[in-house]
Amino acid sequence: MYLLGQRFAILGIAFFLALSLFAPHAQAGAYEAELPAELATAKDMCALLPCAEVFPGAKHFSERKGQPPYVEAYDNDTAEKKLLGYVMLSTDITDTPAYSGKPVVTLIGMDLKGHFVGVQVLKHSEPILLLGIPESALINFNNQYLGKSVKDMIEVGPSRPEEEVIGVDAISGATVTVIAQNQVMMMSGAAVARQTGIIAPTVRDPARFVTSGQRYDWAQLVQMGVVQQLLVKPEQVGLPRGPEPFIELWFGDLNHPDLGRSLLGEGGYANLRSRLKPEENAFFVIRTAGVESFKGSGFVRGGIYDRVQVKQGADSFTFRDLDYYNLYGVEAAGAPRYNESAIFVVRSKAFSAAYPWKLAFLGNRVDRATGHRSFAVFESKYWLPASTLEGGRPKVDEPDAPWVRVWKSQALPIGLFALLLVLVTVVYALREKLTRLSTHKNKWPVNGFKYTFWAISIFWIGFGYMAQPSITQVLTWFHALLFQWTWSLFLSDPFIFLFWIFIIVTVFLFGRGLFCGWMCPFGSLQEGIYKIAEAIGLKRFQTQLPQKWHDRLKWLKYAVFFFLLTVSMFSMGLAEKLAEVEPFKTTFLVGVMNRAWPYGLFVAAILGVSIFIERPYCKYICPLGASLAMPSTFRWFGLKRKQDCNSCKACAVGCGAQAIDADGRIDHRECLHCLDCMVLYTDVKGCPPLAKERKRREKDGLEITPIGTHGYFIPIHPATDFADQISAKAANGPDPRMPTEPVAPFHKASESRLKWIMLEVRDHIWPWSTEGWHSQRALQVAGFSLAVAATVAWVMAAMGSLSSGAIIGWWFGWSVYEVLIRLSGRRYVKDGVWWRGNYRAASVMDMMSYVGFKNLLIGAALFLTLKTLGLLSL
Repeated sequence: MYLLGQRFAILGIAFFLALSLFAPHAQAGAYEAELPAELATAKDMCALLPCAEVFPGAKHFSERKGQPPYVEAYDNDTAEKKLLGYVMLSTDITDTPAYSGKPVVTLIGMDLKGHFVGVQVLKHSEPILLLGIPESALINFNNQYLGKSVKDMIEVGPSRPEEEVIGVDAISGATVTVIAQNQVMMMSGAAVARQTGIIAPTVRDPARFVTSGQRYDWAQLVQMGVVQQLLVKPEQVGLPRGPEPFIELWFGDLNHPDLGRSLLGEGGYANLRSRLKPEENAFFVIRTAGVESFKGSGFVRGGIYDRVQVKQGADSFTFRDLDYYNLYGVEAAGAPRYNESAIFVVRSKAFSAAYPWKLAFLGNRVDRATGHRSFAVFESKYWLPASTLEGGRPKVDEPDAPWVRVWKSQALPIGLFALLLVLVTVVYALREKLTRLSTHKNKWPVNGFKYTFWAISIFWIGFGYMAQPSITQVLTWFHALLFQWTWSLFLSDPFIFLFWIFIIVTVFLFGRGLFCGWMCPFGSLQEGIYKIAEAIGLKRFQTQLPQKWHDRLKWLKYAVFFFLLTVSMFSMGLAEKLAEVEPFKTTFLVGVMNRAWPYGLFVAAILGVSIFIERPYCKYICPLGASLAMPSTFRWFGLKRKQDCNSCKACAVGCGAQAIDADGRIDHRECLHCLDCMVLYTDVKGCPPLAKERKRREKDGLEITPIGTHGYFIPIHPATDFADQISAKAANGPDPRMPTEPVAPFHKASESRLKWIMLEVRDHIWPWSTEGWHSQRALQVAGFSLAVAATVAWVMAAMGSLSSGAIIGWWFGWSVYEVLIRLSGRRYVKDGVWWRGNYRAASVMDMMSYVGFKNLLIGAALFLTLKTLGLLSL
């Protein structure tokens, strides 16, 4: 039977590597499809794209017009042609990212009444729609919009007629993708509908100003917030970083008399007002740095200034040549020098200077790797101070963000799920009270809770809400943290978001076992099958792998995790394909019947082996479990052990996770927290040392006292030590209460608290030691040289001479070498909470976990600092 488990683990990984790499690519469709390089700038968009496919009946299409751009669809190309509607490219209007962090490029057709008549996805980067979910699911999702109006309130989820909300069905397992796609559809349609008059402009009350007659200099205007900056750096548009910005603009309101006179002077302001109608509004723009023009080199008389736009609420305002006046000078004292200037006039009555608005600079971002250009918008907010407006700033009711609407629409199940996670944590935190009520023959005080949580995790969390955490989320979040963190993206799936908060908190409190052993839907499904098989008479066929094979095969899951992490640094798409080694998608998100037979066969094999071997996937293959096992090395609270555990094998024999070694020590990276050992810990009949002491007391007629926190009978006489109950063999053996032998770093012994903290910081940052220098001098010298090189790499990254990918490579290389350096000298790690000095000898895996996690935090902090300061080129 153990050969079955061994072959299952190895063949399972090999099978899915082959399947992921060599699966037919015919189903790829729009996945990472190649788009025309000139698509972002071409006037005749429909010469490059299949516009006729999204507007049935249209025979002729205009060139791009408007801002944001769209094309007009006609019934023919004659002089008597009839306008039928409009076609738009989503990335001309919004670059809303989907789950991959990249937008779904969509071509949309809309008739003259605002009804969607056609939708086609041209390109997406969602790996789940390549291997996990058929791309046809996204096509079917988009088809739900056909016939619906851009004026409708459309949301993903059930319809709510009382709120006039029209629901569209989500794609199971791709919630974030479809929420982003709904936002793309509605924003794109609304932007064109407002330009073409399908949606009436918003009516806002005109501004009424409080005037004092005071003149302000430039510094005062900036301090008041009535002059704002819009800065675009070269790296933001895909160009090499340099000392000069791509463009630096300053802009501000010219409607308020005090501000207008301060900026234009008395004569200039009077001249401007004489040219404006009462309902018209003006603002100025100056370019103080950069080589890019905000007017655009291609501007012609009668055309549109296609680089700048004003946005207020859902309305967008563009400018033609008649909306432009020359700005001959800025009169405010201390104003910066500028080399391009303009006064733009908003003539629409929908605009009000009293309400917040944004200046948008429209451009293109170049992908350095492919040279492909994509639409990019850079915005800066503006709102006149309350002191300048009669009655202060008006109240503005902003529409809820899509993720907020998701949370509101599912408030009850989200609340119940959060309550469940809190309940699980509380129950587990009180585990010792439950285990003391249990015995080796009656574990129901523990199992009653555990089995209930298994059932809930399988049927409600797994099959019901499909909230199965996955290694793909770990990889996606890791990349988002380094490259483009977007809170709204992760908040769009509330169940997964809350689940990960639970996982992160409990891993550091108790280790991975609470999630993996109690709440993981697929883990619970395996365990449930094993328990049912045991109950129906298959127990005699159930077994474990020999410990030596288990100790070898358990490292496979770490190899899978590190392999996926490494691949993701080069190709996130390939890593997501290879992550099909997880059966979660097939089991819960898509369904066995909705996938090709090899995926179903893989799930069936895992669950079939689970009849005979307890949790085989969790123990030997799961990369998610491996990623959580590493920080479990430093969990704050572990399971209890007593000195006699080093010679008694009772717990080890009954450990389904095989996480207890020959010395009675628990490997918390492998422990799945079944709590059987904790039940025995206080069981006076099941624990051999306790049973021996109980029988002795019964024979001698002595009092049977309760079991103390140390795992032994409380001494009958206060002066007696419980150590008398420890056998001589156990007393001379290793201490099983720590995963490895305890050590005490000599340089921290008997130090003051302040110096201890300083030494603690030094320990984390400085891996070299006197012991290592004497034992491995060459390694220490080489490590010092590599550390200098890694430091130089960070400096070069800050100077813009090294890309983010290169610095990640350097940091990874240094981390590998740091493990070797520490193993040759400072070979110890902490056990338990960080503020205590419980040090122990470090195994190779301990050191890899410690250095990997520590350097991940340091690297992420440095990475985000450089990004925040604008000093890192991606």
